Amino acid sequence: MRRTATALLVAMAALFLLARTFQHSHPLWPWLLAFAEAGMVGGMADWFAVTALFRRPLGLPIPHTAIIPENKDRIADTMAVFLRDNFLTPQVVARRLAGMNLAGAAGDWLADPTRGGSTRLRDGAAELLAQVLESLDPERLGTQVRGGLFRQIDRLEVSPLIGQMLAAAIADKRHMPVIESLVRWTGLTLEDNEELIRELIHRRANAVLRWTGLDETLANSVLDGLYKLLAEVIVDPAHPLRGKVEEGLAKLADDLQHDAELRERVERLKSELMTNPAVSRWWQGVWERLRTGMLARLRRPAGESGGQIAEALTELGRHLRDDPALQRQINRYTRRTVVGIASRYGDQIVRLVSETVKRWDAQTVTDRIEGAVGRDLQFIRINGTLVGGLAGVAIHAVDVLL
Repeated sequence: MRRTATALLVAMAALFLLARTFQHSHPLWPWLLAFAEAGMVGGMADWFAVTALFRRPLGLPIPHTAIIPENKDRIADTMAVFLRDNFLTPQVVARRLAGMNLAGAAGDWLADPTRGGSTRLRDGAAELLAQVLESLDPERLGTQVRGGLFRQIDRLEVSPLIGQMLAAAIADKRHMPVIESLVRWTGLTLEDNEELIRELIHRRANAVLRWTGLDETLANSVLDGLYKLLAEVIVDPAHPLRGKVEEGLAKLADDLQHDAELRERVERLKSELMTNPAVSRWWQGVWERLRTGMLARLRRPAGESGGQIAEALTELGRHLRDDPALQRQINRYTRRTVVGIASRYGDQIVRLVSETVKRWDAQTVTDRIEGAVGRDLQFIRINGTLVGGLAGVAIHAVDVLL
């Protein structure tokens, strides 16, 4: 564009010389002479104006030239103030975001598989998480995760929570399979330790029973009675022993919620478990298996993993796209968050802009601004040349008429 504007100015100069040479040979030449003369003046004036913005014309120290390099710091401060007053005020940000449906746009992007939103997000998140996991010290990271987890558990009083869960399970009859499993486990344990029980009965029996052989009969009777009792408990849902167990569980659930002494014992047990070195070693092993498993899954080739992640992201996108109430909640939260950021950090953001521009050298500022608007500024030179020529024709016309 600079070459085009300069070529047009040179063309005006050539036309001026040609018209001046033949101005008396035809009535049209004076008009062309006036057009070319005024066009040269307009083109040179606008060349001076455009050049003076960025540098000194012809290197001459003319006052009020090289405006941008000479006023770099003032331009930086002005840009920062303009940015703060017109873009980063809470009112402007809130008004701008009020008409934007960010949640709906995000939902459309995630829900549309042809746009690849969920795929790009999944792959980018997987790669980022894998790099983070690989870059951090595994033992230290595991210790930090354990510390954060244990701090949350320490703040939480687990006894009432366990009591409420147990009470809810009893009310919904979800404890029945647990009782049956416990009874079956008791039967299997009894069967596996039958010889031990017989030996115990033999040792506790007196000499008369052992001499008469009644100790063996007693042992058989005890074992048969226990087996029969367990079988009846399994078969009969209304067995009294089941009722006793349920009563015990209900009392335990109530005590866990309201018995101060039991709650204190549970909390003490929780603290002892968290400070036990064995628990720390166990957690480190668990964390290493989790970390290794996550890395293996994240590092799989595309398409072999992440199906569930992609499906979840797509489902999230559909919810965001189709649920107006959810959109309103998310958009409201987003507006409050962005307005809060603008209110708290607006001055720091504009200060960053100002200080960054001030740190640039004058040539960098000039090149960047000229690169952004220089093309349009060359149109000023072209327009100045043509408009100046037309003005010259108009002045010549007035001169002829007078």
